Order: sequence, then structure tokens, then C-alpha cells
Amino acid sequence: MRRPGVVILVHGVLIVGLILVAFPFFWMVSTSLKTKDESVSVPPRMLPEECRWENYAEAWNKAPFARYFVNTAAVSLAVTTAVVVTSLLAGYAFAMMEFPGKKILFVLYLSTMMIPFEVVLVPNFATINALGWQNTYAALIVPWMANVFSVFLIRQTLMSLPRDFRDAALVDGCGHLRYLWYIAAPLTRPILITAGLLAFLGSWNAFLWPLVVTNTEKMRVIQFGLQMFLREESTDYHLLMAASTFTILPIVVVYVVAQRYFIEGVSGSGLKG
Repeated sequence: MRRPGVVILVHGVLIVGLILVAFPFFWMVSTSLKTKDESVSVPPRMLPEECRWENYAEAWNKAPFARYFVNTAAVSLAVTTAVVVTSLLAGYAFAMMEFPGKKILFVLYLSTMMIPFEVVLVPNFATINALGWQNTYAALIVPWMANVFSVFLIRQTLMSLPRDFRDAALVDGCGHLRYLWYIAAPLTRPILITAGLLAFLGSWNAFLWPLVVTNTEKMRVIQFGLQMFLREESTDYHLLMAASTFTILPIVVVYVVAQRYFIEGVSGSGLKG
């Protein structure tokens, strides 16, 4: 039985952590409802004198956010689907199949996680330019259709499945793809959703790569719209926070819907070697 003092201490630490995590979101929403003068007042005001809901309409009209949302949603959904499929196939190959050099190939594959994105930015752009993909959805989607970390997560989860499942499936004449689709994939659904959430989050928040491979309003993504509020002479923080609020809202909704699977996936992924 835990001592009351320990319970109080643990809950106290959790409450402090909750406040530290939630405060930036509270400040974002609070600032989005302020006037321009209130958003830069010193000392800062925690709450606006009067909520200005029209800030959201003004922020929305500041840039073609409707087009940005369509582009970002299309790219994010395509990337998420591709990452889940490729990670499941690659993770299964590394976990369940035997082929020459598998361990060495897997180590080399994992080592690519240590390469900074800035190092491959120019070669990737040169490749996209050579293929004639600039200002296309292909440039925004194809380079991100596979994810090393997602392959690692799914591989670890598949290795934690009882080997008897695979042996029984082989006896019944079940091939690799059939076993993967009907047995392995349903059993690893939480980690697949986790990989999908991580891919969706990364794609939705991407800024540098879309900025490099697109140069027209028609192909811009939502993160580019936030830059419209940053100017050399001044920054409209109240409008920037309003735009940030409706930009982050889809991510919050997706996480709330899938949080149960996300927690199960993180806690049950395992680290079997």
C-alpha cells in the first residue's frame, strides 16, 4: 500500500507537468482572442478584456487557407497511408523472413536515422527537379512514403508475436501476405495507428521541404500560411495565434479519436532485439 505522502507527491508532480504542458495552448487560445495591443502588452495579460472571435475570420482571410488546408490534408493522408503500408511490409520482412544480410541491412537502414535532414535536402531537391516534379503532389508525397522509425516500431511488435501463430499459419498453407493481412496486421493494429499518427503529425507540420519544392500558392501547405503574419516591421500576434489555433485543431481531433490506440501502441511496442 502506498503512503499518502508519496501519493500526494506523485499527483503534485503530475499536476505541475500538466500545467507546464497545457499553458502554451492556453496562451495561444487566449492571445487569439485579444486585440493587437493586448497581445503585445507589458506586462502580458492572461485573459482578454473582451473576446474578439472575429480574429479567426480575419486570420482565415489573411491567406488562402482553404487551399492550404486541402493541400495539407491530401498530402498528409497520402503520406500516412503510404508509411503504414511500407512500414508494415518492411517490418514484416525484417521480423519474419530470412534472407542473406538481413541483420546488416537492418542496421544500415536504422543508421540513416542519424543523417540530418539538411544533409539530404539538396540531393533530394536535385532528384525532384530532375524528375520534373516541382510544384506537384508527387514532390510532397513520394520522398516521405517510407519512415525508418515506423519500420523499427512495427518490426519490434511483429517480433513480439508468438512464433506459434506463424507456424500454425504455415501448416494451414497460409502464405506471407495472407498471414500478414489476416493475422499479423490485426494483432498489431495499435502500433500501426501509432505509426500513422506520427506520420500524419510530421506531414501536417512540414514546412521546409514544401517551401523548397513549391513556389506557387496553388501548391502551398498550411504551415506556409502562418508565415503571412510574420513581418519585418511588426507581427500580428493575435492573428498568428488565431491561425495557429485552427491549424493545430485537426491534429488535436485526430489524436483524441485515436489516443487509445496510440497509448496501447507506445506501451505495447516492445524492444525485443
